[in-house]
Amino acid sequence: MGFWKSLFGGEQPVSEEERKNAEEKKFDLLKYDGVKALRTRQADYAERYFREALKLKEDLEVRDYLSQALLQQGNLEGALAELKIIAAAVPGQLNVLSQAAHVAYMLEDYAEMKALCEQALTVDGDDAMANYQMAQAVMGQGDMVSGIARLTKAIAVDERLGDARLLRAKTLVAMGDLKGADEDVKWLMEKVQPNEDVVLMAARVQTALGNVDEAIMLYGQVIDLNPFNIDAYRERGQLKYDQGDKQGAEEDMQKVLELNPDAMSNVSGDYQAEGIEQKIMRRYSNLNPLGI
Repeated sequence: MGFWKSLFGGEQPVSEEERKNAEEKKFDLLKYDGVKALRTRQADYAERYFREALKLKEDLEVRDYLSQALLQQGNLEGALAELKIIAAAVPGQLNVLSQAAHVAYMLEDYAEMKALCEQALTVDGDDAMANYQMAQAVMGQGDMVSGIARLTKAIAVDERLGDARLLRAKTLVAMGDLKGADEDVKWLMEKVQPNEDVVLMAARVQTALGNVDEAIMLYGQVIDLNPFNIDAYRERGQLKYDQGDKQGAEEDMQKVLELNPDAMSNVSGDYQAEGIEQKIMRRYSNLNPLGI
């Protein structure tokens, strides 16, 4: 039957407009199915749909969705590549550059992150997030002084950028400026809803200042906020041990081992014949009391 239709012109040729309409419908269907798969955390299927859609038509929204699907799968390099394509197609979009910089940060590719932040700062040198991310980039490369300057500018633009204050406090502790770090964490504790990261940093600052009782109290607050925070138990246990509270230190270390049985995997030796005090002393000997 098909032969006769072909011979006598029974089949009508498809026009260019009809072909384009069919491709557009197929594109829309692939995009819809991809978004649906992405929202149900089926990232591998979403990636396939989006890649097929891009074969039919270049579409920046689909590339953005594709970057999200790749992130869900842990493919950071692929996600960064898609975001850079979008950034090149629409220069000056700060939100796209910020997303790309964040992925570069997760990759610990600080040179790439710095380049992306430089593009953002060219667009708006006073953008708080761009300055904050530039601080992360230069600090990743070991330039703490420039990083502090960038964080200070970010905070001056947006004083409620808590992440910038938290990073500045952590960096100031490492640089020995305990007064500056204390000011930042006190501001955060007063102005921002307390969260475990802020309270943990406050405890570390008080530890560095030698205010042991206050530090122990703050570590307790961290544990109240998150009973699974290993750092809080470990660092509080170190303080208790230094204060002579061997039982309290042992209890905290036992909690560390419950939450992370491999925490002492780097400590060799048979503890069976040791007393409690010797066990605690050897366990804490390999730990950094500030956790930084």
